[in-house]
Amino acid sequence: MKPYSLTRRIIVAVLLVEMASALAFIGLAGVYEGVSHFRAFDVMLRGRADSMLGAVQDSEDSKDTLMLDGNQALVPKRDLYFVQEDTGRILGQSENWPDAPVFANKTKDNEFANLTMNHRAYRFIRITGVRMVDPGDPGGGVARHVTILYGTRTQQVWETVAHAVEFFSAASLVLLAGTGLLMFWLLRRGLAPLYQIADHAAQVSVRSWKFSPPPSARAVRELAPLVQALETALAGLEQSFAQQTQFVSDAAHELKTSVAVVKSSLQVLMMRQRSPAEYAAGLERLQIDSDRMEELVASMLTLAGLESGEEESAPIAIDLTDIVSDVVEQFRTMSEVAEIALEFHTETSIWVHADREKVRLLCSNLIHNALQHSSPGQTIRIKLRREAGHAELRIIDQGSGIPAESLPHVFDRFYRGDPSRSRRTGGTGLGLAISRAIVIRFHGEIRLESAPGQGTTAIVCLPASLPTTLPADFATDHMLSAKLDKSS
Repeated sequence: MKPYSLTRRIIVAVLLVEMASALAFIGLAGVYEGVSHFRAFDVMLRGRADSMLGAVQDSEDSKDTLMLDGNQALVPKRDLYFVQEDTGRILGQSENWPDAPVFANKTKDNEFANLTMNHRAYRFIRITGVRMVDPGDPGGGVARHVTILYGTRTQQVWETVAHAVEFFSAASLVLLAGTGLLMFWLLRRGLAPLYQIADHAAQVSVRSWKFSPPPSARAVRELAPLVQALETALAGLEQSFAQQTQFVSDAAHELKTSVAVVKSSLQVLMMRQRSPAEYAAGLERLQIDSDRMEELVASMLTLAGLESGEEESAPIAIDLTDIVSDVVEQFRTMSEVAEIALEFHTETSIWVHADREKVRLLCSNLIHNALQHSSPGQTIRIKLRREAGHAELRIIDQGSGIPAESLPHVFDRFYRGDPSRSRRTGGTGLGLAISRAIVIRFHGEIRLESAPGQGTTAIVCLPASLPTTLPADFATDHMLSAKLDKSS
């Protein structure tokens, strides 16, 4: 996707809105100016027509006629007028008055009309008045009706309106330019904390995880969640990189030790000619060391698969009681050889939502770890119960316990509180790390409680689930219990 500037987009969007508002304002202002000027124009036009009507007087002759007083009928040269008596006699007209009677059906009394005369736009008004001839006569004189058509060019009005629109347009352009520059400056100033966050984030690398955004970024309400999210993400990434680096280092060390042991065993066999029995014993040692190296690699692959979440089967409801019972029986022979008693206590069948093989591996690691740290004559107690919506598994041994300084690190990869035990017990140092990854995978919790000389208790909590196949009376009892709880 082509990169773009957020600041530029905001400025362009705001300017477009302002331009649309300015165009609407200019249009409304033009309409207002036109209406206002034409109202004043109509008042002026009516006044001139009334003045023309006032210039119609008695002709002072023997006939009952009217005349148009030229001295009083002073009009601009551009105006058009036409004065006619009701007898049809024309009392006067402007020099540029057209010959054709174009107003017969286009104007009414006291109304305005826009007409084109001599290829120019005019606005006309038609008025009708009464003038008395010989008003001093005994009968009061003779009444004569006079019709006046008066028109003035509208070009000046339109020019005035156009000048007003031009002024508003120029003012709008100046305001748009000014607000655009001001907005650019304000946005740059307002987005300065965001640019500072970007600068600090760009300095983060695999060698330097320091991320210290400025206080101004934390003070911005909209940026505070972003700063917190970046800090959390970078802290998680730093921890992941550190764990990955430590894992690679520990794995390389463990594999190097195993390879060195195999190589030394081969070198011992090749130093001189040996008997078939000595070769057989040496090959047996090589087989044991190869099996241990294979176990280490398998454990590393298992842990990597659990942490990456790849190729995971969908969790289902499984009977945890049945799985723990099978694992206990699996280690029964080993415990009898080591003269360690295994006791399994459970209330009833307890179901959890997980993967059967992963949970079996979890139980095997914990029980095997308890056996490795127990001595002959001791007892390992395995307790399983359901409490507060989750299944709780406790594996309690009577071993030597774990020192307080080692307890926070027991779930780390390849960690051993007593390194000398690895060769004696054959452990890889990944059992508890794999157990924690399995528990986290299924949204559970795991912890160890221990003290030197008092043994160790491994506690696993997994979310409980309903069984996939219910007993005949389970649904009835469950519905009855739910109704009782609701009523209470």
